[in-house]
Amino acid sequence: MNIYDIRRYGTLIFLLIALAVVSVFLYYSNSLVKDLATQERSRMQIWADATKEVATIGYTDTDGSHIDFLLSIIEGNTNIPVLLTDDEDNIIMHRNFRLPEPIDSMRPLYISEANAKFLYDKLSKLRGTANVIHIVIEQGNTQHLYYEDSNLLKSLSLYPYIQLVVMIAFIMVVYFAVTSLKKAEQNKVWVGLSKETAHQLGTPISSLMAWMELLEGMGVEPDVVHEMDKDVKRLSTIASRFSKIGSRPSMEPDDFNSLIQRSVEYMTSRISSRVKLWVSPCSDQLPVNVSTPLVEWVMENIIKNAVDAMEGSGEIHITTFADKQMATAEIRDTGKGMSRKHFKTVFNPGFTTKKRGWGLGLTLAKRIVEQYHGGRIFVKDSEPGHGTTFRVEFPLNQQTNK
Repeated sequence: MNIYDIRRYGTLIFLLIALAVVSVFLYYSNSLVKDLATQERSRMQIWADATKEVATIGYTDTDGSHIDFLLSIIEGNTNIPVLLTDDEDNIIMHRNFRLPEPIDSMRPLYISEANAKFLYDKLSKLRGTANVIHIVIEQGNTQHLYYEDSNLLKSLSLYPYIQLVVMIAFIMVVYFAVTSLKKAEQNKVWVGLSKETAHQLGTPISSLMAWMELLEGMGVEPDVVHEMDKDVKRLSTIASRFSKIGSRPSMEPDDFNSLIQRSVEYMTSRISSRVKLWVSPCSDQLPVNVSTPLVEWVMENIIKNAVDAMEGSGEIHITTFADKQMATAEIRDTGKGMSRKHFKTVFNPGFTTKKRGWGLGLTLAKRIVEQYHGGRIFVKDSEPGHGTTFRVEFPLNQQTNK
């Protein structure tokens, strides 16, 4: 199991733990809401009992102390909106509603048309809820107490979800901040590594070039010297490529078909004869503005990975064409392929399916294509045992087309 599989499973475990924590939190919050709702219903039951007593006590309470106590219970409800109706749905009493129009202090029992509409709309909604208590005053005389949840209960019901949204937003901000910082650190590492590699290669390459001149005068066969000279120049090109990482390379016009053909010709002589390279170029020119050495490096990396995937035997088909103002190349091999979960991780630093290798080739290729050239590189299609198709896109040179 590689580091990316571990990271993926770790992320899944973290999400499951987070989901469990959130579930426990919501369950506890909902329990509090239910307890508060039960308490409010108990208060409304006491309020209903007090209302019944007031309606039936009549003049039996000679000193008025009992009725004063009952009225204090009724008046004590200052936060739960209530509606008291008779059997005919006529509103007898209402409390704690924010009415659209203020009540006339000179006529406290008068209900304006706007307030009446508001209260009957509320009554219509409350009929469909369980927030109702039926008060039997006497046989044939029943009143109905409808009530809404208090503002405290409504707020508490929403609080867990608001907190959940805030937690998710906070986690996302932290995640993106950490990811951005990590990418910035990785970029510094790759740039430093590339430039140091170019610097370290510079001295021996210069020495080899001097030796090449001496070999010609020492009677070494010209063909041998020529081949060695080609490899030394190739090393110089590789060092130049590494030195360009981390700085904006200079762009020059080139034909994408010719660029691909040159990369294929170079790789053909350096891979197994059992691997066949086929190129189907676009019939029209594909003018692009690119850093030719870097793009050749991209193509060579993809071809080399395809050769490794085929274990030294198979076919590689490269097709070039124009697609939506993009010069496009599709590189299809007959190798071992990969599962869909690796379509993106294959470009991550250190990802490799080989026993040897640093897993940096496709990472650098993605950086060159997307960051330096504004193009795209991705796995178009792959299936274990049936090969892989990479797709590379570079913007066409519009000025040249004109």
